[in-house]
Amino acid sequence: MKVTTDTPDLLVIDDRPLFFAIMLILFILAFVSVGFFLVSEGIWAGLIFGGFGGALGLAGYALFVRRVQVVFHRPEGWVEIRRKSLFSSEKVRHALSEISHAEIAVLRSTGTSNTWRVELVIPEGESEGRHPITMSYSNGPGHQRCKDAINRWLGVE
Repeated sequence: MKVTTDTPDLLVIDDRPLFFAIMLILFILAFVSVGFFLVSEGIWAGLIFGGFGGALGLAGYALFVRRVQVVFHRPEGWVEIRRKSLFSSEKVRHALSEISHAEIAVLRSTGTSNTWRVELVIPEGESEGRHPITMSYSNGPGHQRCKDAINRWLGVE
């Protein structure tokens, strides 16, 4: 998660899970290539191996790899959360005046590390509540930077 544009009139935050996407693509390629190799050696069970592994990897890619872009546009007074996956696309727009600030939600784990996500807070109105930028929790320093950038851009310190 990172801030890609930060001007007085426009703030753009992107989340592109490239590492996860590349790992799933390698998973798919490994299963499909081994399946093809087995078929070329006359072992027809390679079709099942490659097909099942490739389908499993493709399903994981479709479910878990989502590009998220949040655009804060001051001249027109809106905030838009854009989510794209392999098979779907959605846009949610809120009035900029409805957003009070951004917070970090923490998912505490019993292990050694917690995970986070950035949420936009709307204190009242039709869209009242906490609106997560990403649907999943993750770790890394990008969450704090994005929360700070949003609050600074909104004039909330």
